[in-house]
Amino acid sequence: EAIATLADPVSFELDEVPMPARHLVAQWRRQYACLAHRPAWLIETARGCPFRCSFCSIWQLHARLVRERSIESVCRDFAESGDHVFVADDLFWYHPPRSLALAKELRRRGIRKRWILVQSRVDLVARNAELLEAWRPIAQDFDIFFGLEAATNEGLNGLNKDATVDQTGQGVEVARSLTYGVTGNFVIDPGWRQADFENLWAFVERYQLFQAGFTILTPLPGTSYFEDMRCRVQSRPWAHFDMHHLLWEPALGPERFFELYCETWRRSVLNLKGRKSLWRWLREVEPRNMTFLLRALKRTQRMMSPEHYISEYDLALSRADSASAPNEAVEAS
Repeated sequence: EAIATLADPVSFELDEVPMPARHLVAQWRRQYACLAHRPAWLIETARGCPFRCSFCSIWQLHARLVRERSIESVCRDFAESGDHVFVADDLFWYHPPRSLALAKELRRRGIRKRWILVQSRVDLVARNAELLEAWRPIAQDFDIFFGLEAATNEGLNGLNKDATVDQTGQGVEVARSLTYGVTGNFVIDPGWRQADFENLWAFVERYQLFQAGFTILTPLPGTSYFEDMRCRVQSRPWAHFDMHHLLWEPALGPERFFELYCETWRRSVLNLKGRKSLWRWLREVEPRNMTFLLRALKRTQRMMSPEHYISEYDLALSRADSASAPNEAVEAS
């Protein structure tokens, strides 16, 4: 029997959580990687998000609340971490006064990193350039991951994103004007037609978003979208809820859908015209990590192979049909 417990986001303060016992994994530290950077260190300064994107479970897990660690606790964590830091906050810079105070204290203590990656929203960045100005000196290379999600206002509204494509452009320009690296992710709907893919390609070209990622819109458990699509996905294997598998027949058919999906990846991964030049990407990679990066790039080639996706899709369908057959036989009897 499956038993689900309700989220209890206010049961403890984040400062009550012990500091990570990083000494326990010290011998494996070199295996911790983020993008082309290793060893990577994770820091969480806050938890939760107040927005209500339909495909995201974060806001439901935390009841749309955001809890913050104290500035003293965060500064101590930064001081104890290495040179490559991924800040795992669901929404960095959410609370501008606190973010400014934290940046000021980190600078006062002389804490500076080789590379930092944070996750944020373009509309928040567009309204708060002073936050980015305050944080930029804290890392030699500083990247922002934006959940851009869609290339049209209609697409953003359909995801309940509470943002506009104009804000996307504004946020990207603010970040780049202050020499931040920009990486974004878009959600690709199985209901798309070819024109939707072409609109996305044009949007990526317009804003030079060539270091972007693309995931298939997936109804993850715990989201409102999952409840809407429950009847279509209940027989699908959980391993395919990874945002790179189709869980039902796409509007274009699987062959054409995956051809366009892989073409979208090719236009990002293999395009070297972006504002963040190839030279800067290579400069961020330490020589000792080059072999690791080449292996990672080799693995990503499957993202550009329609045949790989189609074979997995056909196999998943056959397994789903086999799993549902006994139930249908019982019902028939």
